Amino acid sequence: MCAESGDLGLMLDTEGHILRYERQRHANSRAMRTSLEASLAEQAVATRMLGTVRDPKEYRRVDAAHRLPRNRTGGVPRDEARQFFRSHAARLLNQDKARLDESEKRVLDKRRLNMRHAEKLYAALQERALGIEADRDQGMGLGS
Repeated sequence: MCAESGDLGLMLDTEGHILRYERQRHANSRAMRTSLEASLAEQAVATRMLGTVRDPKEYRRVDAAHRLPRNRTGGVPRDEARQFFRSHAARLLNQDKARLDESEKRVLDKRRLNMRHAEKLYAALQERALGIEADRDQGMGLGS
């Protein structure tokens, strides 16, 4: 799927399309509709955060608002995008526990893999926006 592209925006957009399709075709209970609506709302916020994290000046404001240890992971904010990646991966894992055929389980596995990869790509963008990457390189003798 999209993980191979390394295009985080494409990964988020693709997951959004899948979620909208699932809402349209498979939301046959209130609980399922509610879960899909929450996923779609979180996906939309994660997509907007992608623009913010690419602007270091703007992202420093997000960093300043996430100072408590429980709001940080790996030295960067556990912002709304990071929360989406984690909660959506958990939703996909819960779906995998349902009675599905092998092809449906393979699709869920791939979607979870995409979310893990997307979170890593996003974390790299966070580090770049906050200058952590450069600090780490200089500390290892790699900086100029």
